[in-house]
Amino acid sequence: MHSTHELELFPEYKVTQMLFKDVQNAAELRQCAVEGKIKGALINPTMVLVAANKAVSLQKMGKMKTRSLFSEIIFNLSPTNNISEAFKRFGSSDGDDSVLVVLVHDKDEPQLLSDITARVSGRQVPAEDVSTLTDHAKIKKLYKIPPQEEKCGTLLDAVVCRMATKDVM
Repeated sequence: MHSTHELELFPEYKVTQMLFKDVQNAAELRQCAVEGKIKGALINPTMVLVAANKAVSLQKMGKMKTRSLFSEIIFNLSPTNNISEAFKRFGSSDGDDSVLVVLVHDKDEPQLLSDITARVSGRQVPAEDVSTLTDHAKIKKLYKIPPQEEKCGTLLDAVVCRMATKDVM
């Protein structure tokens, strides 16, 4: 039900995604994440692996703009440099009924997964189903992607490009 990927730039780290639907305790989960009781990023489902790679890279270089690796993942999803805006747009909200939990860990940690599963009052679904929750029109508007850009590449290409170059623009 979860999806685990090795980070290409940092093969000693893995990113695990757990997707939950019909979540009834989003406010409680968000509070647990704020308090550090959940060692993961609670995200309104969107593009994640690029953000996780960038967050780990910035952590290794000591150049994170936020206080934790997990908040850095959420910040890196945003097209702007406003941290609170990133949390509003990409972090989980109290009323969300779908939550993507993103974990960054150095080995298989089944206890970590079971702890999170026990905290969520919702139905875990395959992480690969995240695309069914994607609002393409909202993404195009948020990242300001014009129709002509989609003619020469994919929507994902356009978003990844913006995420990767946010710090240099």
